[in-house]
Amino acid sequence: MSIDAYPLVSDWLTPQGNELLIHTGKVDIGQRISTAIVRIVQEELALPLSQLDVAAVRTGHAPDEGITSGSNSIEQSGRAVAAAAATLRKHLLDAAINQHGGTPSDWAFEDGYIHRPGTNIRINLISLAQDLPPDLPIDPDLPRHIPDTPPTPNMRGIADMVTGRFTYLHDIDLPGMWHARRVSPPHVRASLRDIDQTVLDRITGDGLHVVRDGSFLAVTGPGEWAVVKAATRLGLACTWDSGGGLPETDVFAHLTPENAQRFPVVNGTPQNAPVPEPLDAPDLSGRFERPYQMHGALAPSAALAEWTGERLFVKSHSQGIYPLREAIADSLGLATDQIEITHVQGSGCYGHNGADDAACEAACIALAHPNIPILLKWSREDEHAWEPYAPAMAVQVDAKLADGRIAALSAEAHSDTHRGRPRPGPNRAGPAKLLANRFRAEAMAPYIAPPNMGNHAGMHRNLDPVYDIPETRLVKNLVQGLPHRTSAMRCLGAVANIFALESTMDEAAHSAGADPIAFRRAHLSDPRALAVLEALEHCLPPVPEGMGRGIAYAQYKNAMTRVGLAIDLAVTDTAEVKLHRVTLVADAGRVIDPDGLQAQLEGGVMQAASWALYEQVTWDRDGITSRDWDSYPVIRFDNVPDFDITLLNHPDQRSVGAGEASPGPTVAAIANGIFAATGLRLRRMPFTPGAITQAALDL
Repeated sequence: MSIDAYPLVSDWLTPQGNELLIHTGKVDIGQRISTAIVRIVQEELALPLSQLDVAAVRTGHAPDEGITSGSNSIEQSGRAVAAAAATLRKHLLDAAINQHGGTPSDWAFEDGYIHRPGTNIRINLISLAQDLPPDLPIDPDLPRHIPDTPPTPNMRGIADMVTGRFTYLHDIDLPGMWHARRVSPPHVRASLRDIDQTVLDRITGDGLHVVRDGSFLAVTGPGEWAVVKAATRLGLACTWDSGGGLPETDVFAHLTPENAQRFPVVNGTPQNAPVPEPLDAPDLSGRFERPYQMHGALAPSAALAEWTGERLFVKSHSQGIYPLREAIADSLGLATDQIEITHVQGSGCYGHNGADDAACEAACIALAHPNIPILLKWSREDEHAWEPYAPAMAVQVDAKLADGRIAALSAEAHSDTHRGRPRPGPNRAGPAKLLANRFRAEAMAPYIAPPNMGNHAGMHRNLDPVYDIPETRLVKNLVQGLPHRTSAMRCLGAVANIFALESTMDEAAHSAGADPIAFRRAHLSDPRALAVLEALEHCLPPVPEGMGRGIAYAQYKNAMTRVGLAIDLAVTDTAEVKLHRVTLVADAGRVIDPDGLQAQLEGGVMQAASWALYEQVTWDRDGITSRDWDSYPVIRFDNVPDFDITLLNHPDQRSVGAGEASPGPTVAAIANGIFAATGLRLRRMPFTPGAITQAALDL
């Protein structure tokens, strides 16, 4: 827990001037974590927004809360800040009582003051906080204060974002700053053989600089457009050894138990034990597949680095600045205290995209040019071709039915690793996960991840059904040596697993002639799950004529936000899926920021709809072929459905993560909606017109 490592109120809250500064180790990448944390403090202390600020997340200053991932920000940082604020509230009350008497019920917090109603006694809260001991320990057992009218702060930075005034990492412009561009190999197996010296001389003659370290190659200089043009010329002047090229094999043919390290999964956790025998003569059987998919961030990755000769300062949109600091220090032979990394938002950036790689590359370039800030930006082609992808996955599900219910279920997930972030570990695991280190003169071999044996981690996240099924057989199959570098994307394995399980639930309900919501309720005993499905059923209008309705339910990691949703859709004469309406009910425990929660749920639906209908990484032996928005299409505005979202608030329950709760059931609901509309059961994403047409021809 974050409080265990940072047990003082001052680790999280510090008075500064006439403000209370909030500290967190979780970064805001659009999920509104900073807005939610401000609201948590406002609930406890009733400070106006003008007296609250959130400190920059910076190594050596912010709490080290690891990586912002797994929908853990509210549960970890939010809980720590809440406990610190509750502790501060108690000690402020005690101080006021010591000065002016009374009991806690005689005092009120209002607009930055502690006052006694009916008197003229008003004490400035910030001034009083400055008089408290700096080593005040957090009391994690204090009750939370719930105001009668909760504060409703706007999303931090949203006005500047909408009006174009927000300074993203890519927009930084410092005095004396240089720009940089990498020169990319054709693919990850290629190495630099030669460069045309004439082109090199021309580039350096133009006042630009070429940085070469083995096959790592970049151009840097003061003019951005000049650097872009020079990097293009330099790329054309390079001769590469292709190393045999990329394998053009069918990745799904390799996702089999024969190629895997296999582990039974019990209560969401893999075991080092023999794998149980398969179900005998299942009534339902299906294999569900997800291709390699990319983050597709709106702006490509970027980083700014400056080396002073003694210290390296980096600005990055990485979600894990402390692990990144260790990995860069190890890569460049520096001590960690020589490096300071500050998180700065990137436009549309989340998940393990190229942010960490860009930071390492910017640092490599900066070391060659001391005392010059270097802003490195990847191109769109760089981002599409070089970011770590979500692994291709295959999930085999078999089920036996009895008396209109599922009596036994087997689910086997097959995938490469979902954890490629540069966390430190044995054999220099951190540096081995940074792209530049594959190409530098002292090249490192690609990192081979050991099996992730954590609870609901990696590929086996949500493999364990949330339903009451008498007999389950769950197996994790780690398949390595596949074509592409992979890492964490939203939900990890939960998307493919929920797609497979909820499609099977839908198929079982259809086989039993049961209503899909009633069928799911019959397999649930959790009162809150039942309440979600009951509310969903209550919210549903009649299915529009000519459309199909897909139902799905899931609880992220079987422990976080519960989501039930229905998607109404149509399949056109040209086999295009048109989304009409999303009806969604969610239970995230105590709701801190309703607008933020709704935005996260809506965003998850839209991203998953894009995965379900459009997205797929493609390649041939010469490299990645899906290098732009035409070759890697994403969902567009013409297929955005209407939304009806209901939040079930439980003020007496803990808040749980919601950022990754809706994508899994969305993919399943779309697949189930296509079946309802056409009678076709789609089992491989994306559900393109070609895939739907082929499924119809295969009937």
